[in-house]
Amino acid sequence: MASSQMGGDGREPWLKDNADFNRVYLGGDSAGGNIAHHIAIRVGLEKLDGVKIDGIFLACPSFWGKDPIDGEGEIVGAKDFVEKLWLFANPNSSGLDDPLINPEKDPKLSSLGCDKVIVYVAGKDPLRFRGFYYKEVLEKSGWPGTVEVVEVKDEEHVFHLFATEAENAMGMMKKLVSFLNQS
Repeated sequence: MASSQMGGDGREPWLKDNADFNRVYLGGDSAGGNIAHHIAIRVGLEKLDGVKIDGIFLACPSFWGKDPIDGEGEIVGAKDFVEKLWLFANPNSSGLDDPLINPEKDPKLSSLGCDKVIVYVAGKDPLRFRGFYYKEVLEKSGWPGTVEVVEVKDEEHVFHLFATEAENAMGMMKKLVSFLNQS
């Protein structure tokens, strides 16, 4: 549907009157961040007629892997919890090295279909290590865009959803607005 709207001649009047298809961003929190990442991969691979994503915003994205990185191994029970949750959500998965949860294992990573990415991680979130690692593997993949990771110390997973008007949540929103308004 979105690609049929791109030229301004689509059949959805609200989209025709209100959407700016020259400035398209995706974003998501936790598993939604994972989904936004995979939609951007698909857009990059399929080169949909006229569809371009400018950037993606990932807030505490849900990524993991079989082998622990950085401080993951020090978090008692985290890997087991993530693995059980992942296999519950995706019972046909090959496990924690499935490219759907571990971007490092995705041979199509360099095809990410956007120019820029911002990743928010929370200092008390076991997933924070993967947010930093995502930046590292994305840069090594040959993807030509820019990626930034912002860490918010002393916060838990998706902190901004539980206290939307707290200082750290408001700071995140200001950063997001800046990200969206960069040329």
